[in-house]
Amino acid sequence: MEARLQRRVQRYGWDLAAGDYEPLWLAQLASVQAELLALAALVPGERVLDVACGTGLVTFKSASAVGASGHVLGVDLSGLMVDAAQKRASTRGLSNVSFQRMDAEALEIPDASFDVALCALGLMYMPDPGQAVGEMRRILRPGGRVVIAVWGERSRCGWSALFPIVDAEVASEVCPLFFGLGQEGALANLCVRANFEVIEQRRISTTLRYADADEACNAAFVGGPVALAWSRFSEHTRAGVRSRYLDAIDRWRDDPGYQVPGEFVVVSAVVPERLSRE
Repeated sequence: MEARLQRRVQRYGWDLAAGDYEPLWLAQLASVQAELLALAALVPGERVLDVACGTGLVTFKSASAVGASGHVLGVDLSGLMVDAAQKRASTRGLSNVSFQRMDAEALEIPDASFDVALCALGLMYMPDPGQAVGEMRRILRPGGRVVIAVWGERSRCGWSALFPIVDAEVASEVCPLFFGLGQEGALANLCVRANFEVIEQRRISTTLRYADADEACNAAFVGGPVALAWSRFSEHTRAGVRSRYLDAIDRWRDDPGYQVPGEFVVVSAVVPERLSRE
């Protein structure tokens, strides 16, 4: 898929998913978000950038960690995701967190202006993940830290049949690079190419638990990466796609629900001070 089109698909797809994302994914992603924050080891006073922040699930926890003397900026390509996060920050009366709609591959942020960059399950959707990691490297100070989480190997993510099922109904692949970064060493190597020094790599197994078929399908189609394609399907096409997806995850059915396996990869890295002084 041409990069500009891919960005458009992701932007408007996540706009459509903004209202359903948290109810469907909050519990499912809690473990990997906790792992990411543990590796980040945020301390009071730090400036943190949360890339592909969505509705702020990681952003608000980061803001709590850095305290009133720190600040967290959440950026996302989806305007409606950013709007939802901003409303929540306003409701909570938080002064140490802000949100902007921004392309992760072209951050409108000065060089070396943040202590930490986080990206929780957003890198897989970008046309050029290497460019996005390079941008995170650029905005970090010498000694600054980055922690990135992506989905793991395709074979270890039971819901992965979602993509070929949807792709069969559209003109081009919805997320052509999605599982590439989950392959052994891929994310760490991307960080190294951006002149980070990798500190740690973790591969985390998980189980996505759904109460019933409706919840499993809504998470896949309504509140996830194929929301734009789903919104344009006819009722007949939706019925067929839904049926094929439920067939694909049937082996993990636990009536009336589902327990679908998944995997995450989390990498932490640092900006080497010696490189920053050259």
